[in-house]
Amino acid sequence: MPEIEITAMTFGPYGVGRLDGKTVMAPNCVPGDRLEVAIESERRDYLLARPIAVIRPGPDRRTPPCPFLPRCGGCDWQAIAYPAQVRLKGEIIAAELGRALGVTLDPARLVEPAPAEFGYRSRIRLKAGPGGKLGFNQLGSNRLVEIDRCMVAAEGIRLPHRLAAALGRNLDTIEVVRDGGREVLIAHLTRAPAAIDLARAREVIAADGAIAGIVMRSGRTREVIGDPAITIELEPALEITVDADLFSQVNHAQNRRLIAFVMEAAGAREEARILDLFCGAGNFSLPAARRGAEVTGVDSEPLAVAAAAANARRMGFDRARFSAMKATETAAFLLRARYRPATVILDPPRAGAPDLMDPIAKLGARAVIYVSCNLTTLARDLRALAARGYRLENLRAFDFFPNTHHAEIVARAVLT
Repeated sequence: MPEIEITAMTFGPYGVGRLDGKTVMAPNCVPGDRLEVAIESERRDYLLARPIAVIRPGPDRRTPPCPFLPRCGGCDWQAIAYPAQVRLKGEIIAAELGRALGVTLDPARLVEPAPAEFGYRSRIRLKAGPGGKLGFNQLGSNRLVEIDRCMVAAEGIRLPHRLAAALGRNLDTIEVVRDGGREVLIAHLTRAPAAIDLARAREVIAADGAIAGIVMRSGRTREVIGDPAITIELEPALEITVDADLFSQVNHAQNRRLIAFVMEAAGAREEARILDLFCGAGNFSLPAARRGAEVTGVDSEPLAVAAAAANARRMGFDRARFSAMKATETAAFLLRARYRPATVILDPPRAGAPDLMDPIAKLGARAVIYVSCNLTTLARDLRALAARGYRLENLRAFDFFPNTHHAEIVARAVLT
C-alpha cells in the first residue's frame, strides 16, 4: 500500500498529500499524519484515497469521541483537536480570500470559537431507512449509517423512531427541532402525505406529550399537525416565534454573537436605512429594527416573510417592512423606485448570489455585509463586488459547526 503525509486541509472533508508528484485527497485525517492509503479513484487533478492505517499521527490528531466515526459522514473534522480545527479554519479562510481578493488577512483570531464543540445543534436532520432506522449518510455515499445518538445534537434531542416507522417508505428525511422541553418534527416525504400518513402522525403526537407538532412536507405540499411554533432568542430580550420548518441557525449561542457583529458592521442605529436580502424570518432585520433602523427585508419564502412581519408587529417595530419576492426581482424593483439603502445585508444559500452583485452595486450602498457558509461562492461574489468599486474592510468568521469543516463568514465591503 502507498504512503502519504498530510500537509494541509481543504475547506471540505479532505486532507491533502502527495504521491509520485500527484495531489492525493483523503478523509478522516489530520495535518502531519503519515498514512497508509488505498487509491480509490483518479480524477483529472487529483487522486482520491481511503486511509488504511495511521503510521504516524499528526500533532493535533485525537481519537474521535463519536463511536460512529469514521463511517458516519457528519462530523468530518472530529479527528482534529478542537483548538486546531479553529486555527485551520482561519488559515484556510485567510488563504482563499487572500488569493481571491489580493489582500493579506491575519488568520490568528479570525475565527470565533464555539462556546461548546458538542451539544450545540438545536436541530438535526436524519436520513430514514427501512423499519424506522435513522442515521446519516456515509461520507461520499448514500449508504445509511444507523445511529442511536448524536454528540453534536442539543441535550434532550431524541431520535424519532416512532414517526419514522409509522411513515415507512414514504419518509426520506426527518428533522428534530428542540425548543426547551418541546419537540417539533419535520418529515420530508417522497410524495404528498395521504390520509393514512396524517392519521399515523396524529397517533404519534397523541402517544408522546413531548412532541408539540409535526410538519409534513413534499414539494409544495405542507401539512401541519399540532403546534409547529418554536421560540428563538436572537439577542437578550428579543425572542421571535417561527414555525420549526422555516430556516433558522442551528447554533443559537453563536448566532447571537453573529448578530451582534453584523449589527455593528451594518451601522444599525436610529435612522439608518438597511436592505436585508434573504432575510428569512428576520434574523438580522428584527435586531436592526430594534435599534431604530429603517429596514426592508426580502425573501422568496412567503412563510418566512409572514413570520418576520408578524414578529415585527408584535414587538412594535413599525419601521420594518417585509416582502416575499426573489432577491433579483427586489433589486430591480428598488432601482426603479430609486431606493437607496445605506447598507445591504445578504445571507444567501450556499450557491451565493452572483446575479445580485451588479444590482447591489447599482443601489450605491456605502457598505455590503455578506454572510456566507460557503467560502468558494463568497470569494467569487466578493471579487465581483471588488470589480464594481467595493473594498473588503473587515472579515470575521464564526465556528457554528464544530467538528466539521464548515464556518459562517461575515465580510464587510465598503464603496470606495
